[in-house]
Amino acid sequence: MLIRIVKLTFKPENIPSFEQIFNASKNGILAFDGCNMVELYQDINNPCIFFTYSFWDKASDLEHYRNSDFFKTVWGKTKKLFADKPEAWSVNRLQTTNPS
Repeated sequence: MLIRIVKLTFKPENIPSFEQIFNASKNGILAFDGCNMVELYQDINNPCIFFTYSFWDKASDLEHYRNSDFFKTVWGKTKKLFADKPEAWSVNRLQTTNPS
């Protein structure tokens, strides 16, 4: 499994627009082959910073999504709202620890 983490920093006045875009597109992202989950987080200390986590079966599934017209449309709307350059990482989960 591959996890894609994206850090997004928005202008304060653009946060509602981003949340609307995310809510309108999250099911479309989940509909892509290999996508198992999409999560949205907001920084506790800076409400302008968000993180998306998306969980993919393999890198080629993520690349198929990133090369899709759907992604290009959503990203085109989202990037107009940024206050800072986005950052992204693709990571592999090495361990999960849960209480017994």
